Amino acid sequence: MLRIRLRRVGAKKQPSYRIVVTEREAPRDGAFLEIIGFYNPRTEPETVEINEERALHWLSQGAKPSDAVMRMLTKTGIMDKWAAAKQGSPEQPTA
Repeated sequence: MLRIRLRRVGAKKQPSYRIVVTEREAPRDGAFLEIIGFYNPRTEPETVEINEERALHWLSQGAKPSDAVMRMLTKTGIMDKWAAAKQGSPEQPTA
């Protein structure tokens, strides 16, 4: 089973994270299939950058996001687009 989750990078006591697609059994900082974004909690405000196209692709392949990544996908609006795509409705234009 595929998971979309955080992979810790950065120096000691200075964490930043990559958002990766990996097998569920892989260790936190172990092997992964693809990097689809990054998250830096040390900036003000926090920096979240996710490749929307690749995230939607992996969601369509059955990847399940972790709780933290689910919050980020919801906050960036990717989960809304995923829900709309699952229902087959056209995407809502953003102003």
